[in-house]
Order: sequence, then C-alpha cells, then structure tokens
Amino acid sequence: MHKFWRALAIAWASPYTLAGLAIGALGLCFGASAQRRGRVIEFHGGGVQWFVRHLPLGESTLAFTLGHTVLGQTAAALDIAREHELVHVRQFERWGFLMGPAYLGWSLFLWCTGRRPYLDNPFEREAYEHSGDL
Repeated sequence: MHKFWRALAIAWASPYTLAGLAIGALGLCFGASAQRRGRVIEFHGGGVQWFVRHLPLGESTLAFTLGHTVLGQTAAALDIAREHELVHVRQFERWGFLMGPAYLGWSLFLWCTGRRPYLDNPFEREAYEHSGDL
C-alpha cells in the first residue's frame, strides 16, 4: 500500500514537477547539468542558474523547488540547500496543485500585514525548522 500512496503523492505534485522539468530541460540547452537524487531531479548551472537568479530574491536564492524538481544555482548550492528543498518536495506532495496558491497567498497576507513574506511564511518556517537552519 505504501507504493500506492507514494505514486499518488507524485501524481498530486506532477503539475509543478512538469513545470520544473520544462525549465530544467530548457536550462540543459544552455549549459545546465542534471542529476537524480532519489525521487527528485536536480538541475543546476547554465540556464537554470540564470532562471534562479532572476526570481524575486534570486541573487540570494540557492535553490528553488517545483514538485519533484529542484532548480539550483550551482552543484554546491544544491548540496547546501538539499535538506531544506526536500522539505518543500514533501510540501508539494501534501498540497499538490494547491501549493502555489497557498504559498503565494501566505506571502501576500504577510506582506499586507507588515511581516516578512519569505521568512514568516509557514512553508519556509517548516523547511528551515526541519533542515536545522533556524
């Protein structure tokens, strides 16, 4: 039965995984590298690094998770951020296609109430707490 739930979690997160794979594949055309780590595909360097750097807060962002893909600036950045990003992978498995609206909704609410939209976001707080960064 465990395999059934794992397959369901992967399917539930698949819209974001497909977006991450598309960005990663495009990045590969511009010098990025890819590797598989368990159930996650990581991309870094080249066009992927360019993409991550152009996200909001991108200059300070080591990596960015979409479903079962992690887009990192460099291989070293992925090594540093891996535990944190794996928490986000599990969040995508729980929230599925609702993850994007929930994350952005929290960030907007926090910004409107004068709090920190990134660091006070419950999704980030969970990731930092479970990766030992807080």
